[in-house]
Amino acid sequence: MVNVGAAIVVLSDRQVLLVKREDFEVWAIPGGAIDPGESVSDAAIRETREETGLDVQLTNLVGIYSRPKWGAHVIIFAAQPIGGTTRPQAGEVVDVRFFDTSALPPDLIWWYRQPILDAINGVGGSAIWSQDALWPEGLDAQNRQALYDARDQAALPRAEFYSRYLGLVGSEGERRLL
Repeated sequence: MVNVGAAIVVLSDRQVLLVKREDFEVWAIPGGAIDPGESVSDAAIRETREETGLDVQLTNLVGIYSRPKWGAHVIIFAAQPIGGTTRPQAGEVVDVRFFDTSALPPDLIWWYRQPILDAINGVGGSAIWSQDALWPEGLDAQNRQALYDARDQAALPRAEFYSRYLGLVGSEGERRLL
């Protein structure tokens, strides 16, 4: 099964908006699944509003970033905030914060660094990347509940579980395809 999602790099005064995910307690850009009947851009705006409390205006399409071994493909936009107040989404996000673009947190999910850099550098719709993110051995990449069950059974802090089992870069690393 293939998952296609939408995400946004929200930029404001050389700062980028990040969310700290509840499931692994690591930083990410806001985004998520595209609902049936919803456009990609509407999904990105909705996910950002739900996760952060902010309304945003899209400024451009940054590109498509794929993790083929996970069956995951994310269409990433750049945006600027136009209203709202930052607040984390209960049950999904534990913190929402702007970071200086030159001082991203070390516990940022590794595959979001390149889209952030591309958005900062004004890449517009021409970035297509393949990101060799390894999936934990023995787990079905399409079964998120099995992943969460493994996380809970590991008796590790969530961020350490992410680092040990999901933060691994495969031998192909990141490759720009276009």
